[in-house]
Amino acid sequence: MDSATQTFQHRSLPIKLWPPSQSSRLMLVERMTKNLTTPSIFSRKYGLLSKDEAEEDAKHIEDIAFATASQNFEKEPESDGSSAVQIYAKESSKLMLEVLKRCPRIKEDREDMIANETIFDISGGRRAFIEADEAEELLQPLRGPNSCTKICFSNRSFGSDAAYVAEPILLSIKDQLTEVDLSDFIAGRPEAEALEVMNIFSSALEGSVLRYLNLSNNAMGEKGVRAFESLLRSQRDLEELYLMNDGISEEAARAVCELIPSTEKLRVLHFHNNMTGDEGALAISEMVRSSPALEDFRCSSTRVGSEGGVALSEALGTCTHLKKLDLRDNMFGVEAGLALSKAISVFADLTEVYLSYLNLEDDGAESLANSLKDSAPSLEVLDMAGNDITAKAAASLAACIAAKQFLAKLNLSENELKDEGAILISQALEVGHVQLNEVDLSANSIRRAGARLLAQAVVHKPGFNLLNINSNFISDEGIDDVKDIFKNSPNMLGPLDENDPEGEDLDEEAEEDGADNEDELESKLKNLEIKQNE
Repeated sequence: MDSATQTFQHRSLPIKLWPPSQSSRLMLVERMTKNLTTPSIFSRKYGLLSKDEAEEDAKHIEDIAFATASQNFEKEPESDGSSAVQIYAKESSKLMLEVLKRCPRIKEDREDMIANETIFDISGGRRAFIEADEAEELLQPLRGPNSCTKICFSNRSFGSDAAYVAEPILLSIKDQLTEVDLSDFIAGRPEAEALEVMNIFSSALEGSVLRYLNLSNNAMGEKGVRAFESLLRSQRDLEELYLMNDGISEEAARAVCELIPSTEKLRVLHFHNNMTGDEGALAISEMVRSSPALEDFRCSSTRVGSEGGVALSEALGTCTHLKKLDLRDNMFGVEAGLALSKAISVFADLTEVYLSYLNLEDDGAESLANSLKDSAPSLEVLDMAGNDITAKAAASLAACIAAKQFLAKLNLSENELKDEGAILISQALEVGHVQLNEVDLSANSIRRAGARLLAQAVVHKPGFNLLNINSNFISDEGIDDVKDIFKNSPNMLGPLDENDPEGEDLDEEAEEDGADNEDELESKLKNLEIKQNE
């Protein structure tokens, strides 16, 4: 245990949470501006502000909150600043509500805008085949003059006859459409009929100026992509494109890139659950590289390996406005993880990152954690589950987590952090993190010491909802400890039915030490500081 302690102590440095950096202060102003202009339970009661008014008020609120928190910090100059951070957050929230109560300025305008925005949606109800007669009845509201700008034909399977009924209606309204959802609209049809339906819809909608297009869940493959050629070739203003679960192979990915003439305005691109592979990823990376406005990119479960992962990572490095990144369940490996860490360093606006099951291992995880620590000040979700991460990388992860004071959800499940890693993570979470609501360290070979400190670190967070430490090696006494810590809020503790108190580590040294040394481990490591990388 002494050697374990020395391993972690040599990188220990105390953390000062106050004062926040200028970028963090500006980020808070941006978040408050968004809250003051976005519909919510409070805005329905009090109204909304215009963007200019909200930005002015947000700056004023931040100044007052910062001054109040700074006064508190001056009274405790030797503290780590955690109490100042909490005052900063609470004072900002209180003042925002006061502003909304005082300024119900554009409520009526917003309600009028929503009332005038017409959406035609037939996706409700049971999934069903649609033939000509039913199509005539369903689409009747679109005949004649209307103000429809958004259509959703999802969850209904169109046959050829139904498609021919829809064709003249779509031709009559295509110039006013801005959003089209054709996800899951040919399910169960023979390939020839499905391709004919896609061609009919594509020709009818050709030339429409869309900002949103969803073609997901149609098992298109390359033939299906090319069936939509007329529609795709006419799109130069797309802001959101969804091609999930579409059988997008290497050839289909190339077809998508070939057919869409411009992605300069693209903000959202989702390719989830396809068979893209490395070669397909190379094609997608070209689209990504041509999408400088991209904010939300999802390429999860697409069979992408190291070569494709490196290409995607390098392309993402050009997307400096990225806010949400989801690359889960691919075969990136360490090399792609290292490439991704370089790209992540430019994502100043990143709020959600999902990097689970990428085979990152310690080297990839440490590199990514170090990059994230110095970027993405407003990060809210960090998911690195299932990456074979051990205690070796825990110090870098802990330093990253400690720096992310807006973190709401942390998922490090299905790794090998053990007690050494769990203790460092718990220390990173202990100070500040007032917005934290979910932590998952299940299946990490954690024993009594790590479980107890994790529980103590999160139990008093004001908005905390769930700690998942199931599928670990916690002794019966450790289970009792954790339940006692959560005795006043038992619903915040996840199930422990898959915990194995007799569990054995594969690490020979850990087997020799045994469970009897848990208390000794905690006593030696409980005062360690989070390690900061210089």
